Amino acid sequence: MDKKLIRKMVQKCLVQYRHDDDALPFSERDFEEIHGKIIDLKEREPEAELHEIINDVVYEFLVT
Repeated sequence: MDKKLIRKMVQKCLVQYRHDDDALPFSERDFEEIHGKIIDLKEREPEAELHEIINDVVYEFLVT
């Protein structure tokens, strides 16, 4: 899976939740954590849509 594509999708999702690029709580360490969860979920549920997995993981990241 293309890591750059996932990064862009995660950033877009974060903007949707926060509505402000400057307020994004998004370090490289955060991305690596999010990316790992996305890859893990996609491997466990290959039929799941990547967009839905990213939304779920980003939402969980923001509320915890």
